[in-house]
Amino acid sequence: MSPAIPADCVLPTPVEELSIRSADGTRLHAEVHGPAGAPTVVLAHGWTCSTAFWAPVINQLAGEYRLVAYDQRGHGRSDVPRDRAAYSTRALAEDLEAVLAEAVPAGERAVLAGHSMGGMTIMAAGGRAAVAARTAAALLVSTGAGDLVAELRVAPDAVRSPWLRRFLHQRILKSRLPLGPVNTVSRAVLKYATMGPASPAGRVEAAARIVHACPTAVRSHWASVLEELDVKDGLAALAAPTAVVVGTDDRLTPPVLAHRLVAGLPDPQGLLLLPGVGHMAPLERPAEIAAELRRLAAAHLAAPARPATSAEPAAPAVPAERSTAA
Repeated sequence: MSPAIPADCVLPTPVEELSIRSADGTRLHAEVHGPAGAPTVVLAHGWTCSTAFWAPVINQLAGEYRLVAYDQRGHGRSDVPRDRAAYSTRALAEDLEAVLAEAVPAGERAVLAGHSMGGMTIMAAGGRAAVAARTAAALLVSTGAGDLVAELRVAPDAVRSPWLRRFLHQRILKSRLPLGPVNTVSRAVLKYATMGPASPAGRVEAAARIVHACPTAVRSHWASVLEELDVKDGLAALAAPTAVVVGTDDRLTPPVLAHRLVAGLPDPQGLLLLPGVGHMAPLERPAEIAAELRRLAAAHLAAPARPATSAEPAAPAVPAERSTAA
């Protein structure tokens, strides 16, 4: 019997659904949650996921913010491109630009949150003026700007040869084997590779159903992009205040990549380490991800602060590296 999926891992009914055309004509599906007129948060999911991945965070924040979640091309209810050339970091950036143009009114800005490939999307769009104009702040969760294959930690520690580890990671990343139905073995494999060891069975089940729904060809095409990923120039051009979150047990984008992000950001807003958490941080610890989004929204979507006087303390400094208890 499959474990029961927690209630917060089920998406609420959206208040609006959007069909958005990207620059090359690819249709993107987006959903809007929360009250109209509230500060906007745009959510970009990662490789092999969909809008459903953000359900726990959306359920945390839907009463406070206008949340826009969209399916990356090839995922969820968005179009599946037939041409392999349509899978690229440029396409990711163009898709984000199209979503912001449609979902964030002119003259307004949003907080952007990207998990894994979603974070790479935000970095890929770092030098785009149209994206910057609608971005108040950003949150990069469980992601990296490059060197993914070199830093993967999926292969067992017993495999010590750097060459062999890289070879195995390339084969794992680009596998075209269909995942098939979710079962005991596939849940165990997914938990080992993408989630912390203490992740509850229901959350593993939720993650497995999302990942298994991704078409095999889409998974493989995006894996080829991730293998060669280099969005460091976009990271350096990402002018918006940006915070970073990573789990200490993330095997796909381990903490070393998060530290590099902080070092390369023009306006870093702190690094949050989640002990015992794997790659699926928004599913594993949604309260902490929601809290980071609240912090960024309060600081960068609220009215400008008045200058401090002798009777008013100055605003607290940007948090440096922090760690939360499990």
